[in-house]
Amino acid sequence: MNLEQARFNMIEQQVRPWDVLDPTVLDVMRRVPREAFVDSQKIKLAYADIELPIGHGESMMHPRVEGRMLQSLNITPDDHCLEVGTGSGYIAACLGYLGAQVHSIDIHQDFIELAEQRINKQYLANVKVEVCDVFNELADDAQYDVIAVTGAIAGSTEQVEKHLKPNGRMFVITGVAPVMQAMLIVRGEENTFSRASLFETKLHYLTGAEPGQTFSL
Repeated sequence: MNLEQARFNMIEQQVRPWDVLDPTVLDVMRRVPREAFVDSQKIKLAYADIELPIGHGESMMHPRVEGRMLQSLNITPDDHCLEVGTGSGYIAACLGYLGAQVHSIDIHQDFIELAEQRINKQYLANVKVEVCDVFNELADDAQYDVIAVTGAIAGSTEQVEKHLKPNGRMFVITGVAPVMQAMLIVRGEENTFSRASLFETKLHYLTGAEPGQTFSL
C-alpha cells in the first residue's frame, strides 16, 4: 500500500471537501503519519473515511472532523493546548506541530503509554501525555489557550471550558445522538463565553459525560 498516496487522497478527497482550506492545518495533516498512530494490523485503514476503533469502545474521529476541529481552533505557535481524550495520540501530535505546548489527558493508562511511545517517535518534545480525568482530577487553576475535546459531552461543558484563558478557544461535540453539534466556544475578556455551532456529527461520549451523568462544577 502506498501510504503517501493514501495520505494525499485523504486530504484531497475527505478533508478539503469539508471546507478545511487552512494551509497550515493541511500541511500538518500531510506531515503527521496517521499510520504511525494505529495498530499494525489496521494500517491499511489509517486513511479510510471511517471512525477507526482503538479500544475501550473508543475510535479515532473521521479525518474530515479532525481537520475541521484543528482549523476551527486557529492554533498559533504561542498557544498552550489541552487535549481531552488522548486516544491514539494522533491529534496530540498534530497539536504539537501547531502550538507551543500540549497537555494531552486520558483516563486509560494503556492509551497514554502507547500514545507516548508514538509521539516520541515523532520527536515532539513539546507534547506531554498524562492519565487524568478532566472532570475530577485536572487542577482548577490549569488554564489553556486552546482546548480540543475528542469525546462528546451530553450536557453542560462548563467543567471543561472553565480551563480556557481569556480569548481561549475550545472545540467540543455536544448533545445527544442522533442530533449532536460540533461547537466552538470562545472565552471573552470578562469571563463571558460565546458559542457557535459548526456542523452536525456524532461521537463517542467522554466517560462521565454520557446522557444522564452529572458532575460538580
